[in-house]
Amino acid sequence: MVQSLEQALKQFFGYDRFRPGQRQIIEQAIKNKDLLVIMPTGGGKSLCYQLPALLKPGLTVVVSPLIALMQDQVDSLVDNGIGATFLNSSIDWQEMRSRQEQIINGKIKLLYIAPERLLTSRFIEFLDRIARKIGIATFAVDEAHCVSEWGHDFRPEYRQMIQLRRRYRKVPTIALTATATKRVRQDIIEQLGLKNAIVHISSFDRPNLYYEIRPKNNRSYQVLLNYIRNNQKAGIVYCLSRRSVDEIAFKLQKDGIKALPYHAGMEEADRTSHQNRFLRDDVQIMVATVAFGMGINKPDVGFVLHYDLPSNLERYYQESGRAGRDGEPAQCILFYSAGDTRKIDYFIEQKEDPQEQRIAKQQLNRVVDYAEGLECRRTVLLSYFGEKFAGNCGRCDNCLNPKPIEDWTIEAQKFLSCVARCKEKFGIVHIIDVLRGSKKKKVFQYGHHLLSTYGIGKDKTIAQWKVLARALLNQNLVGETTDGYRVLKLNKASWEILRKQREVHIAVNKRSDSQSLVDAYVSETEILFDRLKSLRKYIADRNSVAPYIIFADSTLKLMARSKPQNPEEMGRISGVNQYKLEQYGDRFISEIRDFCATQKPPVPLPTHSQTITLQFHQQGLNPQEIAKQRGFFPTTVYTHLSELIEMKQPVNLDRLVEKERQKIILDAIKKNGSESLKTIREHIGKSYSYDEIKLVRAWWKREQE
Repeated sequence: MVQSLEQALKQFFGYDRFRPGQRQIIEQAIKNKDLLVIMPTGGGKSLCYQLPALLKPGLTVVVSPLIALMQDQVDSLVDNGIGATFLNSSIDWQEMRSRQEQIINGKIKLLYIAPERLLTSRFIEFLDRIARKIGIATFAVDEAHCVSEWGHDFRPEYRQMIQLRRRYRKVPTIALTATATKRVRQDIIEQLGLKNAIVHISSFDRPNLYYEIRPKNNRSYQVLLNYIRNNQKAGIVYCLSRRSVDEIAFKLQKDGIKALPYHAGMEEADRTSHQNRFLRDDVQIMVATVAFGMGINKPDVGFVLHYDLPSNLERYYQESGRAGRDGEPAQCILFYSAGDTRKIDYFIEQKEDPQEQRIAKQQLNRVVDYAEGLECRRTVLLSYFGEKFAGNCGRCDNCLNPKPIEDWTIEAQKFLSCVARCKEKFGIVHIIDVLRGSKKKKVFQYGHHLLSTYGIGKDKTIAQWKVLARALLNQNLVGETTDGYRVLKLNKASWEILRKQREVHIAVNKRSDSQSLVDAYVSETEILFDRLKSLRKYIADRNSVAPYIIFADSTLKLMARSKPQNPEEMGRISGVNQYKLEQYGDRFISEIRDFCATQKPPVPLPTHSQTITLQFHQQGLNPQEIAKQRGFFPTTVYTHLSELIEMKQPVNLDRLVEKERQKIILDAIKKNGSESLKTIREHIGKSYSYDEIKLVRAWWKREQE
């Protein structure tokens, strides 16, 4: 089993190893277990049912909500030489009959179908025929959160799929989704009738994604435009309304950006055309409402920009998760204005059910907590899904622009004591009112002006108390109900704080709205990568498929780094199976050979750790301050900076070594050579540190190239 699964992975998909969690899920799927798989976008959910489908007898039926998603998945499978097809309204009657015959004759292993068609009486009859003739291996329900009213994209037709379980009792079901809170997970299991379901929850953390909040004001469009102009990757801009989508798309087009709109008010043919042009790299930017989301399988989206506030964190996680599905670094930026909450409040008030209104408002408040919070963005996002994340992620604006941390244990004790004295029946706003001695009617109505905690927090502003409250929630130091009322509840950690067994440290300063981002140095490897992308686009256009169907960006990057010169070397690249090698190998090898014949050896790129040091340097921190932030010795930081200088990265030497001292060190290098730091120092004297000499020597070496 150990060897055969890896061999099957390479044979069918060209990959050398499984991503985290995939192997365990596949092993259970092969054993015909019911499964609920919660795996973030880009984690490789599809493989969890696709590989078992190829290893088990019979047909695997994949329930998918969107035609575009079906088309994309099937194109990818067929391009790997795998028998797959879909049945939906986009094909005519004759083609439908032809595909059904292929299925009955055992030539198809995976069938993609929408829930509406799946549950028709005519298709149920066809399923019965399949069951008798070749057998049904598995029902795979993709985007399974659609089955739950508590999910962010509820679709009533999904709830009818329990009929499949009743009709085909021995056929296992795999339900898969990228996002699901505890309540949604339980609902999926009940609504699909999963038996003794094995629940696999991967970490919701996407380490390759960078999260940032930017202020939304009258300059935001110009900021958006400059960002897109400086970023050559494909990107998505999400807006709240159709009108905003049309306006932003029009402005971008007028400013020379290849951008298209996408929203539910457009004709279906136009939406499909725009989506296909985006998938095939004919345009760089898709400006869209939430209608553009599920089923967008484009792996090389380099950034997702939210021009308006999303209505809940689950939706934001799902939409921002469209970036970096290929595992490459990608950016998720949200433009935030408190005024946006009023727009969403208006939509919430249109809901007829008061309970739905309360839940929607609570979800909106969590988004505001995320946008205004001073903690690590990942900590806030992951805590929403019940996952703990400890501290500095190094990949969000709050962590890369660190704030002073202060001990607020006493303030936390006051806050939690007030929660206890209010008998854990109120939310953040009321607790703050009591602490600050508010004269509001509600405070007096409940007699809370008589509590010992009344007025003991007047020394802090409402904003400061909110910062503390958010920090306590995000660090799981206090609980909160999820019924729409946002009632605070003390937990074990709360009592530890009250008993002086635990300290509370929070970030307290105002967030800087500016964030320096390091521009990637264009190496020869990246130049080759661009050439390979151009070749891929040419082949994709000739075959009328999206470029990533041919090869993923990650596979092209491996080619660009390792530069395979023959089919044997090419076949070892992850993402290249035998079928793809035969189809495309010669053309890509030829392109690589042509490139290598004209290029010098590539300049190395900064490591992840060096990049973080560079980011701190660009924010104005000196080496000692960087070392303190990162927990390093200063010597390590100086080494990073020296290596970055040699790599021609944007390190400002004048900020690190005075110009006059640079001149003296350079003269010593010219007289004594650059090999020995000790010799150089002996020549100029001990008033010069080895770190200074190392930095100047790095600059000198760079200039000699």
